[in-house]
Amino acid sequence: MPLPFLTADRAFDASAEDAALPFDDHDSWRRPYRPGPWRVAAAATLLLLASFVLLAAMIIAFAGAPSGALVCLLLAGVLIAAALRLLRVGAWVSRHGVRRVGFFRTSTVPWNGASAVRTVQQPVKWLGFPRTVQGQALVVVRRGGEPLPPLVTDHNADFLGREEAFERATDAVEAWAGEYRQG
Repeated sequence: MPLPFLTADRAFDASAEDAALPFDDHDSWRRPYRPGPWRVAAAATLLLLASFVLLAAMIIAFAGAPSGALVCLLLAGVLIAAALRLLRVGAWVSRHGVRRVGFFRTSTVPWNGASAVRTVQQPVKWLGFPRTVQGQALVVVRRGGEPLPPLVTDHNADFLGREEAFERATDAVEAWAGEYRQG
């Protein structure tokens, strides 16, 4: 079963290193990098927990307590939805703009609404926790000057300990910006 939210940009495959925008369909939203091991591990843990809750729901249902089984089913559904949403978190690009997908909120900036897309040194959150460390962040500077949280950082769940992957991802997003901000 294909999972489109797990597909990564093929710009850095051996056969397509010269192409910054290797996709035929530039209208669909794409993540220009693979989800990192921390994000995948967290989602897998949530799915494992959901399987135990579903097993508990089955045991409770066979024991004759349908209301308890329903509560467990609802909890398992929430855990599965959270795992899937966690896998969608990140930066997505298309011909229409750049999209920052968060766990609870998504914001989209059209390419003509961005004055710059660049990598900057700044304090960043470590794995999304309140603790900050010095790192790099890919930021979008809007024409109106409204602040936008960083699209990705080198200390988030996708790039912690993967500096080369962070560089490739930021280069890919900057390439999309360079292609569509001008025209």
